[in-house]
Amino acid sequence: MALKKITYLSLFPGMIDQGLSHSLVGKARQAGSVELKFVQIRDFATDKHKSVDDTPYGGGAGMLLRADVLFQAWSSVTSLEEKNSESPSRPYTILLSPQGKTLTQGLARDWVHRFEHLIFVCGHYEGVDERFIDACVDEELSIGDYVLTGGEFAAVVASDVLIRLIPGVVGNTESVSKDSLEGDLLKAPQFTRPADFLGRKVPDVLLSGNHAKIEAWRKEESERRTRAKRPDLFARYESGKKLS
Repeated sequence: MALKKITYLSLFPGMIDQGLSHSLVGKARQAGSVELKFVQIRDFATDKHKSVDDTPYGGGAGMLLRADVLFQAWSSVTSLEEKNSESPSRPYTILLSPQGKTLTQGLARDWVHRFEHLIFVCGHYEGVDERFIDACVDEELSIGDYVLTGGEFAAVVASDVLIRLIPGVVGNTESVSKDSLEGDLLKAPQFTRPADFLGRKVPDVLLSGNHAKIEAWRKEESERRTRAKRPDLFARYESGKKLS
């Protein structure tokens, strides 16, 4: 099983569509490696003003997306019966939220190989009525400890991470397996022509043609760079080495 489709529930679907229409992801869409669908939440509003939000009960700042409108938008893609089934191909619903677990390379890789269809719900305004989350959302996802205006940009980021991990999207599989953060390590320094730039020369080992020495150098540099730049990640790497 591998990810084949992502559906977005959004008030601004064009922001997502535009962001995912270029470069590698755009090519993946054109090649049919992944299908992206967009649902305009406002289409499911029932009053003449097409209202999708309202003031929170109990008072407070901002407006909340209404559970009933969101539910109708979501129900155009799936159902409670399907969500509560044990079918491995059922859509998996994710709310983009600063309260969710943080997106990581490992989490993305897991989702790509566990789910065929993801539904991204893009919140807006002050948040989402909790009853929609309880009834329809499988998991909440954050891209970092900060607050965005809405979930659209988070959806673009998460989708880019996921789509490039779909088998066949990146032609050179080694490019993916040796990305930064794969195996809890940052990528080693990289160099290309010219060999001498502002008096800074490419390390001799990379010009040696000795592939074993080059790989050993890259591993050492990767560990050194991770220890210096991301001690939290290096601690996880060290912990993993002890368990293996």
